[in-house]
Amino acid sequence: MASSSSSILLLLLTAFAAAGANAATFTVTNRCGFTVWPAATPVGGGRQLNSGDTWTFGVPAGTSSGRVWGRTGCSFNGNSGRCATGDCAGALSCTLSGQPPMTLAEFTIGGAMDSYDISVIDGFNVGMAFSCSTGVGLVCRDSGCPDAYHQPNDVKTHTCSANSNYQVTFCP
Repeated sequence: MASSSSSILLLLLTAFAAAGANAATFTVTNRCGFTVWPAATPVGGGRQLNSGDTWTFGVPAGTSSGRVWGRTGCSFNGNSGRCATGDCAGALSCTLSGQPPMTLAEFTIGGAMDSYDISVIDGFNVGMAFSCSTGVGLVCRDSGCPDAYHQPNDVKTHTCSANSNYQVTFCP
């Protein structure tokens, strides 16, 4: 009986460890001389990021169509307010994508490889660098950014090892 209980406990611990290992970590840094209000969907939400501050959050494997973007010109009272760019229905913690203009870091986590890109299809509002721990670093400083999608048929998606860790930097 003790052996059976030990085996079940070991199996559960292994399952929990494997589940945690499948998550990616996103580290978002604001190098702008002004406050940026980053948002992330479908996980992460949003928050205030003063100049020089960093925000870290986890994204589970299998997350598709995820996005991180910077909102600017925001004013919040508690969990509601408005942003001049990238606003998501006045919410501090976004559950839907923001309104243009907004520079987007887009990603899909899991499978054999992760994929990621920067998009300015919805306009450009703040410079951004986006990279994964095993892939190419993308940098977008203005609306003419050569590393970004400008139209849906552009081929600018990059891949890296599955469940990598990511870095998003505003004003690189």
